[in-house]
Formats: sequence, C-alpha cells, structure tokens
Amino acid sequence: MSRNDPRRGMVLLIVLWTIALCSALAMATAVSFRSFAGIGVIDRDRTQSDALLTAGLEVAAGLAAEWPDRPLLERKTEFDLSTGTVRASINDEGGYIDIGKASPDLLAALLHSVGATQSQADSVAQSIVSWRARNHDRSARNNVANLVANASATTNDAPNPFLTDVSQIAEVPGMRPEWVAAIAPLTTVFGAETVNPLTAPADVIVSLPGIDRDRLAAFLAARRSFPNDAARLGEILGQAQRFVEAKPQQVVSVQIAAMLGDGYAAAARAVIVLLPHDSEPYRVLVWTPLSPSTVL
Repeated sequence: MSRNDPRRGMVLLIVLWTIALCSALAMATAVSFRSFAGIGVIDRDRTQSDALLTAGLEVAAGLAAEWPDRPLLERKTEFDLSTGTVRASINDEGGYIDIGKASPDLLAALLHSVGATQSQADSVAQSIVSWRARNHDRSARNNVANLVANASATTNDAPNPFLTDVSQIAEVPGMRPEWVAAIAPLTTVFGAETVNPLTAPADVIVSLPGIDRDRLAAFLAARRSFPNDAARLGEILGQAQRFVEAKPQQVVSVQIAAMLGDGYAAAARAVIVLLPHDSEPYRVLVWTPLSPSTVL
C-alpha cells in the first residue's frame, strides 16, 4: 500500500477509534468496580448494624424480664461487640397513660396538665370515651391484642383493638394539635387502665389528678428509696392512688443505636411484648427505623 493510498488514512482512523473505545471500556470497568465495591461496603455495614440492633433488642428483652426485682425506670445499657457498640434505652409502656383505656377522670387530668381549661378537659375527655366506643369494633390490632392477652394469665389488659398510635387521638372532636403534641410523650396504646407507679416517668405522675409539685417531689424521693414498694408509693399519691397499680412489665419500648468501627450508625425504636411462657420469649409489635442522631 503506497503512501498516497487513501486507505492508509482509513486504517489509521480505525486504529485510533479502537484505542479510544478500549480506553473508554477500561474506564467504565474501573468505575463500575469502584461502584460495586462501594455497594459491597454499604451492604456489609447495613448487615453488621442490623445484627447489632438485634443484639440490643435481645439484651433489652432480657432486662425487661427481670421484673419485679428491677422495674424498668429509664433503664439504659451499652455494650461492645467485635463489630461495634450498641446503646439501648428501655421503658415500660405500662408506666404511661393508655389513651385507649384510661378513665374519663384520668384523661381530663392529663389534658388539663397540658394546658386545657378544666371545662375543655372534661368535654374532650368525654369525647375520647365516645370516640373509643364508636371505634371499638375495629380489628387492626387483634393479633397484637391476642399476644398481650396470652402473655400473662393474670391480666385482662389487652390493647384496645383499633388503636395503633397515640397520634390517632387527633381524630377526637375538640382535640387541639398542641394538646396532641403535648400528651404524646405521656401516653401509649400498649398500657392498661391504670399506670404503673414503679415505672412511670415524673411527667406522667404529675399529670395524675391531685398531684402537685410537692406531692411529686415526695413521691420521687420515696421511689428512689423504695423502688419496689408500690403500696407505700400509692399512699403518697393520695387521691391519685386509684389511678395507679404495679403490674408486670408486658409491653416495653426500646430505642437502640448501633455504631460500627468505621463510623457507620443505625438506630431504631421497637415495641415488644414479653411472652415468658411461650416458645419465643418476646415478639416484636412495632419496628421503626430512626435517625441515629436522635438516639446517640
């Protein structure tokens, strides 16, 4: 092929395009490999963090099962495993006011404690009772109710079958959004008609009828000294005594956070029902992923 042959230019062009194509393929392969490697690291982190969260839940269930020797009152635990660190905080749902079961007097006192006038509180409390009665035949949580009812042969405190979240209280006529937000940390849908005085937070105790700051201070001091003496604590509460009762921890909420050695973090909130006489010691009722910053 002579120098002036036009085919020489065509061959050169083909060679250059081939080199460019090979380079592009090599670059794409390298990028893909790095992407797959990154995905592999993420999957590994997720798998390890899920395992740590499960370990935290297992430990929390074991601590909850220590009733009545150690009632769950702002219980926290932290432990290290080979892949990372786990933190968990555990609370007895029985220590909160159950909006599906509380009496009108208790509901009115709760609403009054968060800013409603007494007349408003009484009216909305009656509306809650009527609202519960109209919705009682719903079956969204019958399976949960059966689990809790079977957890202990000595209790009839199965969850209200239609309530799944405290926020549903917003449906009640006359209920204001600010009241819903204020009562959310004080209430539950997994409790009983009464509140467990051994595990109730201070903000729940002070929302009971007839409890002022002085009586609250006396109650908290006595609970620090006699953490398992429900009868003595009840006496201190005066007229509010009828709204409290110490019962076994059946349903507990757990906030869990896991942090791996490389800094990856995950968190979740779980609600579990304890089944000490079942083939499985507990069942998960609710599992909600959380932002790790809310727990860590």
